[in-house]
Amino acid sequence: MSDFNQLVIERAAKQFTLGGDIISVQPFGSGHINDTYRVMTTEYTQVSYLLQRINHHVFPNVDGLMHNIALVTKHLSEKVKVAKGKRVSDHVLTIVPTIDGNLYIQDDPGNYWRMFILIEDTKSYDIVETEIQAAEGGRAFGLFQKQLSDLDASLIIEVLPNFHNIDFRLENLRKAIAKDTCKRVALVKDRLDFIFSREDRMQTILQLGSKGKLPLRITHNDTKFNNVLLDHHDKMQCVIDLDTVMPGYVAYDFGDAIRTIINPVAEDEIDVSKISLNLALYKAYAEGYLEEANDFLTTLEKETLVDGAFLLPFMQGVRFLTDYLEGDHYYKTKYEDHNLVRTNTQLKLVEEMERNEAFMRKVVFDCI
Repeated sequence: MSDFNQLVIERAAKQFTLGGDIISVQPFGSGHINDTYRVMTTEYTQVSYLLQRINHHVFPNVDGLMHNIALVTKHLSEKVKVAKGKRVSDHVLTIVPTIDGNLYIQDDPGNYWRMFILIEDTKSYDIVETEIQAAEGGRAFGLFQKQLSDLDASLIIEVLPNFHNIDFRLENLRKAIAKDTCKRVALVKDRLDFIFSREDRMQTILQLGSKGKLPLRITHNDTKFNNVLLDHHDKMQCVIDLDTVMPGYVAYDFGDAIRTIINPVAEDEIDVSKISLNLALYKAYAEGYLEEANDFLTTLEKETLVDGAFLLPFMQGVRFLTDYLEGDHYYKTKYEDHNLVRTNTQLKLVEEMERNEAFMRKVVFDCI
């Protein structure tokens, strides 16, 4: 961090309502979208802060983004049950307003900044290691959806339009095929056959939603496991990273969590024979999720959860393949066929799910 950047960061931090004077500002976490810093003040024994520079290239509607987070966190804070010795801010992301009472600032160079209270004494995992952790992740996202189920989804702004719209993703793939900018289409005919042979099935959730058979709810839309903070006993404490909170269908959140939890290898594993399903973790997550969500979900929503588990790796595979055909301009790559390798892992995951579909549906059926 250069002296200039340090000065810019500290100047931004001073525009928020801090307790005490700033004594240090240090980089924090490993996020890939926003730049995050821990701010400690002379009152650090009471509270520390997270200062973030919002990536307005990914989230150009900063006002809409912060509107969503403020609305959701206010609603959640009214629902949370706080144990003795804990604060609401230990369980719900809490926005620190600016000195002028706003949700964020824009500095002279054009950077957007926001601040939250830092949730101390928690941990997160990039990879799920135990069934207890998986169950707690399920409970966390199930409770998150449950607590927001009575908040009007029409109040939430779609900051990333068509984010989980499979029709939109397939249309982009078709455009990439037609252009064939990098002359790669002939190399991936088998992957394209795999995708388009499953196209109708993968539209199930979207079609049910468009017919009004599935309620549009407030969903997280980035339910990877490290977006759940756990306490020292691996019990859920808080759902974080609310930038992608938008109106959606609950199966999207369920599916993305399953996609990232039950595959034991990396997203860019070259040897697809290593890809299998950790069905014990799937069962634990599903049971934890439905322990919290069973009461507020409709019967049809529950029946489409497994459809979501199929859809999300399928859709991610479509996105990786589209980027591969377009010349790898969206996802960062380390070598020429990196996006193709990523595509292969996602499609193999779908294939493995197909082999285990009966078990996956039975787990959900038993829970409900």
